Amino acid sequence: MGDEFVLLEQAPEGYAVLTLNRPTAMNALSAALRQALADAVTQLSAEPSCRVLIVTGSGRAFCAGLDLKELGSAGEAPALGSKGADPVAALAGFTGPVIAAVNGVAITGGFELALACDIILASDEARFADTHARVGVLPGWGLSQRLPRLIGPGRAKEMSLTGNFVGARQAEAWGLVNRVLPISELLPTARAMARDMLSALPDMLPSMKRLIDDGYALSFGEAMALERERSLSHRAQVTGAAVAQRLSGVLARGKAQSDS
Repeated sequence: MGDEFVLLEQAPEGYAVLTLNRPTAMNALSAALRQALADAVTQLSAEPSCRVLIVTGSGRAFCAGLDLKELGSAGEAPALGSKGADPVAALAGFTGPVIAAVNGVAITGGFELALACDIILASDEARFADTHARVGVLPGWGLSQRLPRLIGPGRAKEMSLTGNFVGARQAEAWGLVNRVLPISELLPTARAMARDMLSALPDMLPSMKRLIDDGYALSFGEAMALERERSLSHRAQVTGAAVAQRLSGVLARGKAQSDS
């Protein structure tokens, strides 16, 4: 990342940390930052050694959304949906788990960026807001569909129609984030979670993620049928002896976790 709009750290264990790096602009998504982020995610998607991704922000913000000052000065506002790179689409192309480590505010497009991740960890300083109705732009990165599925249509409408900020603890109570942590523990917890995921069987991470996502887009009955279809197909490639051998390791890990 020669321009340093995105900082990339690749850990030897098999995960990467992408840090949005425009701290003086609250990591607002300028065209350059959108391009750098999309390029970085696409690059990592092509690297078999990178199987889990962590996305966070530098400074006091996760991401303040699209850089409206840049868009206004460039006369791009009427064509927001048709110009520039799409980092959310790039994240959708990453087959492994994506963890958002939301260190500060996540506003509108930045909120959509967090929602595009599989798991959201939030610092106790994080706040979330959807201000699309206040800036006069309809969401185009999935917020209108992801948010109500996550917290229910009533709460989603409250956020989207008022534009009010929701604090980290309220977001946790609503099921918007997986957990809230002190800022000093945010990235260490995300890294530990990535390592836990990487200790699972390599091919299972993308398979389980895809099964959950594909099933969630269907009705319950269709999703159950999908699970059975894929399960039967996968079981044909697995031996009972291999499963039994792995199970002993799973039980030992569970005991170690209960004792700690």
